[in-house]
Amino acid sequence: MSLYSDYMAEIETRKAELGLHPKPIDSADLLSEIIAQIKDTNNEHREDSLNFFIYNTLPGTTSAAGVKAAFLKEIVLGESVVAEITPEFALELLSHMKGGPSVEVLLDLALSDNEAVTKAAAEVVKTQVYLYEADTERLEASYNAGNVIAKEILESYAKAEFFTKLPDVPEKIDVVTYIAAEGDISTDLLSPGNQAHSRADRELHGQCMITPEAQQEIVELGKKHPNAKVMLIAEKGTMGVGSSRMSGVNNVALWAGEAASPYIPFVNKAPVVAGTNGIAPIFLTTVDVTGGIGLDLKNWVKKTDANGDVVRDANGDPVLEEAYSVATGTVLTIDTKAKKLFNGSEELADISSAFTPQKMEFMKAGGSYAVTFGKQLQTFAAKVLGTDVPEVYARSKEVSVANQGLTAVEKIFNRNAVGVKSETPLHAGSDVRVKVNIVGSQDTTGPMTCQELESMAASTISPLVDGAYQSGCHTASVWDKKAQANIPKLMSFMNNFGVITARDPKGVYHAMTDVIHKVLNDITVDDRAIIIGGDSHTRMSKGVAFGADSGTVAVALATGEAAMPIPESVKVTFKGHMKSHMDFRDVVHATQAQMLKQFGGENVFQGRVIEVQIGTLLADQAFTFTDWTAEMKAKASICISNDETMIKSLEVAKSRIQIMIDKGMENDASMLQGLIDLADKRIAEIESGEEPALAPDDSAKYYAEVVVDLDQIDEPMIADPDVNNDDVSKRYTHDVIRPVSFYDGKTVDLAFVGSCMVHKGDMQIIAQMLRNLEKQNGSVSFNVPLVVAPPTYNIVDELKAEGDWDILTKYAGFEFNDDKPKESARTKYDNIMYLERPGCNLCMGNQEKAEPGDTVIATSTRLFQGRVVADSNEKKGESLLGSTPLVVLSAVLGRFPTMEEYKAAVEGINLTDFAPPAEDMSVKAKFEPSVAVKTVG
Repeated sequence: MSLYSDYMAEIETRKAELGLHPKPIDSADLLSEIIAQIKDTNNEHREDSLNFFIYNTLPGTTSAAGVKAAFLKEIVLGESVVAEITPEFALELLSHMKGGPSVEVLLDLALSDNEAVTKAAAEVVKTQVYLYEADTERLEASYNAGNVIAKEILESYAKAEFFTKLPDVPEKIDVVTYIAAEGDISTDLLSPGNQAHSRADRELHGQCMITPEAQQEIVELGKKHPNAKVMLIAEKGTMGVGSSRMSGVNNVALWAGEAASPYIPFVNKAPVVAGTNGIAPIFLTTVDVTGGIGLDLKNWVKKTDANGDVVRDANGDPVLEEAYSVATGTVLTIDTKAKKLFNGSEELADISSAFTPQKMEFMKAGGSYAVTFGKQLQTFAAKVLGTDVPEVYARSKEVSVANQGLTAVEKIFNRNAVGVKSETPLHAGSDVRVKVNIVGSQDTTGPMTCQELESMAASTISPLVDGAYQSGCHTASVWDKKAQANIPKLMSFMNNFGVITARDPKGVYHAMTDVIHKVLNDITVDDRAIIIGGDSHTRMSKGVAFGADSGTVAVALATGEAAMPIPESVKVTFKGHMKSHMDFRDVVHATQAQMLKQFGGENVFQGRVIEVQIGTLLADQAFTFTDWTAEMKAKASICISNDETMIKSLEVAKSRIQIMIDKGMENDASMLQGLIDLADKRIAEIESGEEPALAPDDSAKYYAEVVVDLDQIDEPMIADPDVNNDDVSKRYTHDVIRPVSFYDGKTVDLAFVGSCMVHKGDMQIIAQMLRNLEKQNGSVSFNVPLVVAPPTYNIVDELKAEGDWDILTKYAGFEFNDDKPKESARTKYDNIMYLERPGCNLCMGNQEKAEPGDTVIATSTRLFQGRVVADSNEKKGESLLGSTPLVVLSAVLGRFPTMEEYKAAVEGINLTDFAPPAEDMSVKAKFEPSVAVKTVG
């Protein structure tokens, strides 16, 4: 059978079984066959082949795009004649292909001696922004050789006409409301983790958003209000908390956005989303990627009494009252000029934060990528022409405050800033482009990152990036058919792109399913680094790390840069003393609980950077704090460590990078050795006193300061999804933190130690607890299943060498086998301990899950509805989160322990080395000459 016949058979299967359209074409061989049928005017499949060629071929650097561009070039030159595709239409199709082979063809035509096509091709080139070094070098060489067309193109680029000639954002945009859910909307609602395998197939993945009924309601709303866009709302909550941002936004755009191009299937843009408490920071960045709009509605406000005091309920939480209704089906108007939200003539809210000059540019350009590439292209053209860069784009906001020190995040941004005009250091609120040092891509969003790289015509990693890693941890639990189909292709693409990959496409080294955050934490070798990773838990304990959508990861890989405002910070310090029976995880949860209490229920962490003075805690253990800050809704977190601790952490990082080299993971560019060299350089700077470990200035300004009292922490602390709260908006928020005594013997059905929240110390704690319990009772048995997933292979190897793995295997009823990995997920569990492959396991919910309706006690980060455990018909599933010793003991008992049982089980175990710094770790500021607040732009 031919490839075309196979494709037609796939189309029929896809239509019959899934009700879907033909899958977009990315194969050069298939498209070549289709082109042959187009050229054969008598071919019975010619009409369908034309439609596939014009409307169903993926753009960018896919192999199909190369074949398409070459055929369109033949048509423009008259070498092939297709009645349905005129030379003019061929140029239009090339203009929508976004770069790579299409730009190469357009430059071939524009810079040729064929006067019949040069002018028309040049006009199309002037609209393109996805140019890379090979393209710009070619233009520069042609200009220097006296090519008039090259000069015209560069002059157009210098004026940024690819941007200025686009239509302006409409002054009035009508929207019709759709309440997607009450309370915080996790991106699991928009793009469920258990459907991660289909994210690269946009139409198929779109079927999983919310429910089929909700999808139909959105469609019907659109039909009923054809002149309005459907706006998805998180009523009484925040929109887009959690991970899976790009696929979540893609799904929203698919159902409620608009087509990015008539010739690119299932790629939509410009969705409108909103939340009573706004949009989660990373999700909002992803909305910007698509040129969409994210609104902070503030439609529920705290109720006050006659004295102006906040009214509180029986739990002490503020009582909310509705300021205005956004009930499903309400037609509202967004005024982008006044930056207000209206219902008819009634003004409802100031929404100016959604319409900054930069965000307006994203909307006009169709997304933030086009602005990023456009600015680079304009700068390049002006440099070649020897002219100043005209101020076309909104000037970057550069804020400098006289005699005000810098927070840690401000220091990092100033160190990595690109193209800054200010002569004085920048403070929070400044918009900056920054160099990205480390980039991470994870395996369930990785296929989308590959698509984004292809669509923006990127073929190799930017030399500005110090280190980049593609993980295999999210699909580590089960090597099923979905993983077997997706992961090898992903690893091959990323390996060829120049990224260090968990799996070797050539099969030389053993597959590494290590949790991505642990690897990124190890390859971050500078406490002043900026890290971008495709997961909300990209929160390193060295440098500052930002979880990002797959597209922002792609931009960082391709350009080595990112653009964002310098965020505000919240300072976290500690007082008092740790009790010996407390785990550091309890400190983490108590930080959240005490913060909420100190600020009357306001989450001062939301959207800001938490700067926590860890002091002497090594990076591995400190990561437990930074990791959880994703659930605190913080934008990022920075650990402030002393010099000695930072050096020790860097030495650990060096040793683990060397292990990666020894295993054969190094690439042709010697990226891993380069990281070791950078670590050595940083250690030398700290040891010499030339540049001590990162610390904020003593005169830095914070949004808030939180002091955590360790003396108050006397019981293990539990993060509770509160699944039965009468107020649905207060379920699954991560803000309900309770002591273990609250549960008073509550039964559990399954226990899980694993995910990015654990480190080697947690595995050692399990081993020591088993020894304690064995000594007390003669042996150890489990009343409920205990699933243990170490975060990395290094940890397993170290535990084996040190002897702790022996007692784990002694009591394990299952131990992972890499030579014969599981090919299907468990649906039932026995009351044994499962030693699982390193990776995310239950935390992801895309492979392994607890049984529906279970009460799970876990070290995981996720308590979203349906993630770790789905609801059953009889009972809501709940994932309660706590420390490793609490989880292990609950598995042995089959219930939450009493404090007496807990203390006995952990007796003699060093649960944590954390002790708060004796003094504030801030340093004296080094002020630059400045006389006043200075704002540029």
